[in-house]
Amino acid sequence: MKTLKFKLYQHKRNKYLKRTINAAGVIYNHCIALHRRYYKMWGKHLSCAKLQSHIARLRKRKKLWQSVGSQAVQDICQRIEKAYQLFFKHNKKGVRPPGFKKVKKYKSFTLKQAGYKFLGGNRVKIGNRVYQFCQSREIEGTVKTMTIKRTPLGELFMVVVVDNVLQPEIKFTTGEIAGFDFGLKTFLTCSDGSKIESPQFLKQSLNAIKKSSKLHSKKLKASSNRERARKDLARKHEDIYHRRSDWFWKLAHQLTDRFDVLCFETLNLKGMQRLWGRKISDLAFGEFLQILEWVAKKKNKQLVFIDRWYPSTKTCSSCGYVLETIDLSVREWRCPSCQLVNDRDDNAACEYSNGWGINHWVRQCKTGCACCCCLTPESHGFYPWEYVNWEICLSSVSFIDDLIYLLASDEKGHFDQKYRLDTSRVDLSVENYDSRYPERLPSSRGRSSKMNLSFQVPRFIDGRPRP
Repeated sequence: MKTLKFKLYQHKRNKYLKRTINAAGVIYNHCIALHRRYYKMWGKHLSCAKLQSHIARLRKRKKLWQSVGSQAVQDICQRIEKAYQLFFKHNKKGVRPPGFKKVKKYKSFTLKQAGYKFLGGNRVKIGNRVYQFCQSREIEGTVKTMTIKRTPLGELFMVVVVDNVLQPEIKFTTGEIAGFDFGLKTFLTCSDGSKIESPQFLKQSLNAIKKSSKLHSKKLKASSNRERARKDLARKHEDIYHRRSDWFWKLAHQLTDRFDVLCFETLNLKGMQRLWGRKISDLAFGEFLQILEWVAKKKNKQLVFIDRWYPSTKTCSSCGYVLETIDLSVREWRCPSCQLVNDRDDNAACEYSNGWGINHWVRQCKTGCACCCCLTPESHGFYPWEYVNWEICLSSVSFIDDLIYLLASDEKGHFDQKYRLDTSRVDLSVENYDSRYPERLPSSRGRSSKMNLSFQVPRFIDGRPRP
């Protein structure tokens, strides 16, 4: 499934689409009223099938409702049913039931199999009228749904969902893994030491927003001047959104080009919103993760989300020592065990990539991910018949024997004794480890175990090691 968005050209016939959106808003409010009235009378939830049949009968008697397609009316009922099901399931988490909406602020209606037809080029027939749109790309695949959306500025967009789109497979090119930590001062802190600062577009345009909002509030209600001031304010907010979105897309492509596996923490954005308010809205962590997830899926990159309660900030990325408590104002702390001075954000990012990243890297074997068994020794930078000391963080790895086996296997996965593993120099600092029961490896939260391997790796010639 793929979503394409096109802008409809400004034309006087666009008023019919806006009138249809208003009619859809009236139908939506009527459905909400029916739900509440039915519950007060019978104490039960109104099913979607009953609501659809009742609205279909009402639609025959009301001329305004007939401008909305029958499938669009069914979609409105289905969306309300979905919202109520989410309320029934998550009402203890603060999810509220759907409520009334202002008709002027109602945004869209959706058509599924009927009610539209593409006439070729940049023309589309919606209802009985033909509209033109800015065709920035070709529409490939089978069109499943089409949605007409209205922005606060009154502009119309056509959103098309297509299926059966053939996309070329993009293979891994770097074999790199990295952990990232979000922050208020620094937008992203990478485990390789680099930092990415957020431009904070809302903060840059805050004075202009305040000025436009003040002018809007002083205008007389329902006047032309107030509508003009409202559009000016909406235009400034839209400009901020477009600049932020453009920066997010560029940053997502940069990160996915550099790394194959990206590890992020799971954030409680609603809790952060209550604490820091406008700052969190300006950084827009959630929007960036949605964009990054889409780009990573398109490029066949792996996105890993760390458990919210994993003590990454309190855990030393060098020795694995865990502090009991650490205040939010403490930006650096010295490890009592190894005396290493850890930056708060840098340490968390390194902990994501070292601990959880390697675990995911090793266990996603034979799946197209950048794991040890999918990469050849040459891709790790090994040279023929040279001793290599490789220190591997085993803070979450349990299949240690499998890891050693992978390092000593040829391209076809067959174990080769010609790999000279110097087992006398293998340092396995994990307590209570029994190679017969690798699943019994104790949990390493609170410490970071490491294994030093010293071995010789020959370069392959025709699938066989060089003598």
